Amino acid sequence: MLIRQLQLNDFRNYGSLTISFSEGVNLLYGDNAQGKTNLLEAICLSATTRAFRGAKDKELIRFGCDEAHIGTRIVSHNVPHRVDMHLRRNKPKGIAIDEIPIRRSAELLGLLHVISFCPDDLAMMKSGPSERRRFLDMELCQMDPVYCSNLINYNKVLVQRNNLLKQISGNLSLRDTLFVWDEQLVRYGREIIRRREALIRDLLPVVTKKHGSLSGDKETLTMEYAPNVSIDDYEDKLARNFEHDLFMKSTGVGPHRDDVDFSVNDRNVRLYGSQGQQRTAALALKLAEIELVRERAGEAPVLLLDDVLSELDRSRQLQLLSEIDNLQTIVTCTGMEEFVLRRSSEDSIYLVKKGTVEAKAIP
Repeated sequence: MLIRQLQLNDFRNYGSLTISFSEGVNLLYGDNAQGKTNLLEAICLSATTRAFRGAKDKELIRFGCDEAHIGTRIVSHNVPHRVDMHLRRNKPKGIAIDEIPIRRSAELLGLLHVISFCPDDLAMMKSGPSERRRFLDMELCQMDPVYCSNLINYNKVLVQRNNLLKQISGNLSLRDTLFVWDEQLVRYGREIIRRREALIRDLLPVVTKKHGSLSGDKETLTMEYAPNVSIDDYEDKLARNFEHDLFMKSTGVGPHRDDVDFSVNDRNVRLYGSQGQQRTAALALKLAEIELVRERAGEAPVLLLDDVLSELDRSRQLQLLSEIDNLQTIVTCTGMEEFVLRRSSEDSIYLVKKGTVEAKAIP
C-alpha cells in the first residue's frame, strides 16, 4: 500500500497544500507547532475515518472556515484510488472513493492500512485500559469490517442502555424494557470478545519474537487478553449486575471494560516494569502489528511515526528503522539529526514551517 499524494484545503493550519510522497521514508521536519502532525492526522483520517489524536471533525477545520477537504491518492493492491473527505462544521463528514460517495464511513476501512506510532503509544503499557482497547479496536476495524460493524452497533446500544438506566431510576416501570437492549448488547458484545481473543492469539507469538530481538533474548514478553466478562457467562453476569448498574446509571459489564495484560518475565509491565521495559514492549507490539497486517492484508501497511524517534534510545531507534526497509514511512521530527536517513533514492525530505511544506535535497 502506498500514499502517492495528499491535498488539503482549510484543514488545521493549512489553507491549500499538495504534497507527494516517495515509496521509501518521507521525513517531515521543523519546529514544534508548525503543522507536521496535522499531515499525519489527515492521512490517518483518510484511512480510518478518525483522527488519531481523537479530535472532532469541527476541530480539524481551519479557524474561520466552515468546511475542510482532504484528497488522498493511494495505491492498494496495485490499483490506484482516490479518497476524498469533506469535513463540515455542523454536518456529518462526506466521503467518496474514486469520486463515488459512500453511505457509511465503515466502507472506507481496509482500503488503506496505516499504523501510527506516537509518544502516547509508548506510554500505552502504563496508561489505563482504554488505550489498550483503542489499540485492539483500531487494528481490528481496519482488517475486519464485521468487527467494525459490531463495535459501532455495540456502542450505540450501550449508549441507549445507559440512557435507559438513568430513566429507570425515576420511573421503575421502565425496567421491563431493559431486556431489549440487553439482548442486543450481549449479541454484539460476544462477537467483539471473540474477535479480540483471536487477535491476541495471533499477535502473541509475533510480539514475543519481536521483543526477543529488541531485548537480545534476555527477557520474554507475553500478552494476555483480560476480558471483563466471558462469552459464556455474559448474559448472566449482566443480569446479576443490574442493581449496581442502576445505582451507577451506567453499564459495568461488557467488552467496553476489557484490558490486555503485558508481562516481562512473568511480571506485569504496567505495575512493575521500568520505563525502558514499557517502551520496549510498546515497540515490540507495533512491530508485531506491522507484520500481522502485512500477512493478513497481503501487502505492507503505511507507517506513520509522529515524533517518536526522540523518545527512543539509539538501539531502539535502529531496531525500528531496520524494520521499515520495505515499508512506506512518513516520519515527523524537529530536526534531521534525529533521524538516520538512509540517503536512498526512494527517500524524501520536507521542511514544514507555518503551514507550508518545502521539499529539500537529501544531504
